[in-house]
Amino acid sequence: MPEISGETAPGFEEVRTAFATNLAENQEIGAAVAVYLHGRKVVDLWGGMADPDTGRRWERDTLQVVYSTTKGITAACANLLAQRGDLDLDAPVADYWPEFAAQGKDRIPVRWLLTHQAGLPALDHPLTPAEAIAWEPMATALAAQRPSWEPGTEHGYHGMTYGWLVGEVVRRVTGRSLGTFLAEEIAGPLGLDLWIGLPKAEQHRVSRIITAQVGFDALAEIDLDAVPEPMLDVMRAWADPDSLTVRSMKVVTPPLDHNDPEEQYAEMPSTNGICTARALARLYAALIGEVDGHRVLTPATLSAATTEQASGIDRILRVPVRIGTGFGLPTPDAFWYSPTAFGFPGLGGSLGFADPATGLAFGYVMNHLREDGQDVRAATLLAAVQKAMRVT
Repeated sequence: MPEISGETAPGFEEVRTAFATNLAENQEIGAAVAVYLHGRKVVDLWGGMADPDTGRRWERDTLQVVYSTTKGITAACANLLAQRGDLDLDAPVADYWPEFAAQGKDRIPVRWLLTHQAGLPALDHPLTPAEAIAWEPMATALAAQRPSWEPGTEHGYHGMTYGWLVGEVVRRVTGRSLGTFLAEEIAGPLGLDLWIGLPKAEQHRVSRIITAQVGFDALAEIDLDAVPEPMLDVMRAWADPDSLTVRSMKVVTPPLDHNDPEEQYAEMPSTNGICTARALARLYAALIGEVDGHRVLTPATLSAATTEQASGIDRILRVPVRIGTGFGLPTPDAFWYSPTAFGFPGLGGSLGFADPATGLAFGYVMNHLREDGQDVRAATLLAAVQKAMRVT
């Protein structure tokens, strides 16, 4: 079996076995998983290769880009500001960001940025990676953009734009970037190895992402007549290069490359959170309870933030979703489903979530991004955790 480092509390040994199985059989390259239960760490494992080309192994302090799992981290920042009374989620965005009122957006509340109901998943004129990294060009473009639907009437995944929309509000309210607010108000007090905007001095610890680029041109050549009915609506959206679905993924063109140190240093609060699994699980543990004397959200704030705000077929993804105030809520078919669970998965497999009903907080990060529909890595680990919870 592959060499696994780390520790498990008594009763959670099968999680180590599941983790080793992932490395041996499920196309894992390098990864880490951590679990907190009622504020106590019970699993902290890592193994594999951080960079197979150089032979660099995954170590205890290896960091990983977690793509959209970042959105849950961003949501925690916004909800903390609301808890403090510094941000009114039901006030118009334009109260904090006057330029946002352009193109009839003067009545869009802050909440709709967090719930993907603002109608701003795409830009009429995509930006370059350099412009996205610079922040201000993206904020300016979003303020000037006309919504793609009547805000509040539908929900559609703001896969790229979410981070700049929420982040600019945080910046206007606090005078600090979202990454700075995160570092000073959440990560620092909790001792988290977690950043949005990674210091250059820490970049040597980041694992290299291993994936194939999404080929949108190839998707456009899909034979839709061969697609079975349950998937036809989804594939039709992805196969049309002019669809809002594809345009939402091309907000930045050419695509971002989160292996690029300049992109890791920049703040992109939709996709470039960088952390250990340990930090991710610890953050979620501190959202649902006290961890070493620290708690991020009060029970009342947490309840409000994880109450369903929208549900049904997503305008962009074309599949059923459930949305809280910034946090994702799993649908019943999701392997991490519970009526009280909340969190966010990331492109290719990463996941951070918590379930206040059971006291579980879970963090999983990896460098091999899989989008083949056969990814069972996180599900395998969670099943072993849940089995241990039933026994212990």
